[in-house]
Amino acid sequence: MSNCFYFISDYFYDEYPDNGLMKNKDGTDGELHGRPCFFSIKDTKHPELFWLIPISSQLKKYRNIHRKKFEKYGYCNTIYFCKVLGYEKAFLIQNMFPTTEEYIESVYTDTNNVEVKIDERDEKKIIGLSNDVLKAHEKGKGVFFTDVDSIKEKLLMKNKKTEKKRNRKA
Repeated sequence: MSNCFYFISDYFYDEYPDNGLMKNKDGTDGELHGRPCFFSIKDTKHPELFWLIPISSQLKKYRNIHRKKFEKYGYCNTIYFCKVLGYEKAFLIQNMFPTTEEYIESVYTDTNNVEVKIDERDEKKIIGLSNDVLKAHEKGKGVFFTDVDSIKEKLLMKNKKTEKKRNRKA
């Protein structure tokens, strides 16, 4: 489930309401636009979890934020730019959050119904930056816009309960 693009279900937002999460956008006639799309990476400590990084086409907005952070700190590890299906996108590492497979609605595919992938170098860079940001978060630096610790704790508790039920039935 890692290193792919996914859309998340509304069920996740119902169970983990948080103002910092980038929510599904309303579409027309009650249909979702299927946005935002998320790039996934595996959690290194909890194999049942993975982190979703939203991507955005609002390049002007996020280039400006990236530039300001770079001017202030000399680097910016919370936003990364690369091409997805030939179009440049902003990967919003600062907005990533944990989830489980249960909340995935669908895989992002191209017009030929093939899973969308990015260049391997970009993939490695995003994973590296994400791990750096997670380490900074663990050291108490306020990096995320959402309460990722609360979401992670609830997901792990829910998974533990599910495992106990499964073991009782076996």
